[in-house]
Amino acid sequence: MSHEKIRQKVREIKFAELGQLLNLYQYLNPDDPVLNIDGQLTALWQEIFANPDYFCFVIEEDDKIVSSCNLMIIRNLTRGARPYALIENVVTHQAYRKRGYGTAILRKAIEIAKDNNCYKVMLMTGRKDESTLRFYEQAGFDRGEKTGFVIRL
Repeated sequence: MSHEKIRQKVREIKFAELGQLLNLYQYLNPDDPVLNIDGQLTALWQEIFANPDYFCFVIEEDDKIVSSCNLMIIRNLTRGARPYALIENVVTHQAYRKRGYGTAILRKAIEIAKDNNCYKVMLMTGRKDESTLRFYEQAGFDRGEKTGFVIRL
């Protein structure tokens, strides 16, 4: 499939696709507990979904979501009061990797950040394998520009 056809498949998630997204997230963090879609989780999803600064992009193939990432626009009082963006939860189903889905999802997120006048887009990964790091570099990210620190709570 051509890069353009893949790019055309990127769209925002639909509210009813929470279950599919959670299934895909099992490839992101296999040790995470499985979440049950109950009233509390549905209320949380409604809050997240309604946030105008939150974007969840997906690609659907074979009637299921196979790739996704989140983009958050964060309002800011520096850089001329321009916002910045954070990309998180980049994942592609293992059976659909190396087809350009991840790149298309990231490009859409970067495009939306530009459309929202963001002065930068940040992305962190816990992956150490060189192929993943090169993937992000090929998408335009610079691993040497900033140093990331994390405290797990």
